[in-house]
Amino acid sequence: MATTDATQRVSYSPYDYEIHEDPYPTYARLREEAPLYRNTELDFWALSRHADVTAAFRDTARFSSANGVSLEPTATGPQASRSMSFLAMDPPMHGRFRSLVSRGFTPGRVAGLEPHILELTRQHLEPALEAKNFDFVTDFAGRLPMDVMSEMMGFPVSDRPEIRRLADLLVHRDEGVFDVPRSGIEAAVTLARYFLDMIGERRRQRREDLVSALVDAELDGERLTDADIMSVLFLMVVAGNETTAKLLANAWYWAWRNPAERAKPFADPTRVDAWIEETLRFDGSSQALARTPTVDVELHGERIPKDARVLLLIGSANRDPRAFVDPDRYDLDRATSEMVSFGAGRHSCLGAPLARLEARIALNELVRRVRDYDIDPSGAKRVHSVNVRGFESLPTTVETR
Repeated sequence: MATTDATQRVSYSPYDYEIHEDPYPTYARLREEAPLYRNTELDFWALSRHADVTAAFRDTARFSSANGVSLEPTATGPQASRSMSFLAMDPPMHGRFRSLVSRGFTPGRVAGLEPHILELTRQHLEPALEAKNFDFVTDFAGRLPMDVMSEMMGFPVSDRPEIRRLADLLVHRDEGVFDVPRSGIEAAVTLARYFLDMIGERRRQRREDLVSALVDAELDGERLTDADIMSVLFLMVVAGNETTAKLLANAWYWAWRNPAERAKPFADPTRVDAWIEETLRFDGSSQALARTPTVDVELHGERIPKDARVLLLIGSANRDPRAFVDPDRYDLDRATSEMVSFGAGRHSCLGAPLARLEARIALNELVRRVRDYDIDPSGAKRVHSVNVRGFESLPTTVETR
């Protein structure tokens, strides 16, 4: 359980449901009282200050990703890349694999998606706005990123609701369970079978999608295996869908909580980009990623032993007053260039331009069509995940223009 009582030593666990509701008071104490935090019960260390998190992201020689980027035992070890692809690799293999996948995310290809993303946005938004009362997540924000990613991957329209349901189960964590729950494992097995069938179909007959491109791709002169391609699909379904969906809902929620800031993009749509960037900093959907030291590391007068598990607390780094003035204020006029919401260095998020584009198109349509809106906080429900922060449900009422 998280402890924020000033009379007690600060404690932190990414599994704690209280942390999922509001981690920021605990982050503040970690930065001041335990910048190198040790949880002996769960056997991990955590870095919470902006400078330390940024340095660890950039130091791939001493902070390895090869054992996985999640704290959970079933996602840790040499097999981690089976589910997280190049995210759980170190150079040089990381660079080689990432370069293959990056062909689907070139600036030209991402920009070329804009008309179709706008079409999908309007397709989902129109019935929601007509209804006036809708769930921002289930009726809109959760659908758009999955559709965009599904178009790129080649998933049929009829399969997308089930893929999204299974993707949600991949990140959900049951209270008191310190590993992937049975529902998540079952979802992973179901998706693996689906992906293998799809890869087999593409090997027999190519289409204009990323799966076909991966089937034809070569790494060091050899074609990718089914397992290689499947790992990319798992990564895309989680990273390409969950985090963008949560970004949209977080932006909607925090603008509602801060009417003066909400007024800025609704009065001037050119401020939508600032709305996105400040949301990424203030309450980003990706809260923590794990690393494994390749050597003993000395920090803050203590030693992190080689092969330990270290959490880099992205959400805390983005609220560090050493990097941001008045960091607990939601402010669309602030500079956000120092945020680490998409990582840093070699492992900076490949899909960041696409996530920003989706958010920009979606929020631009909303400010164009909506005069004002309200959220029912009693119906707002957060997801429970060790590293993804956002809403599962966000009941909304809108007044259209």
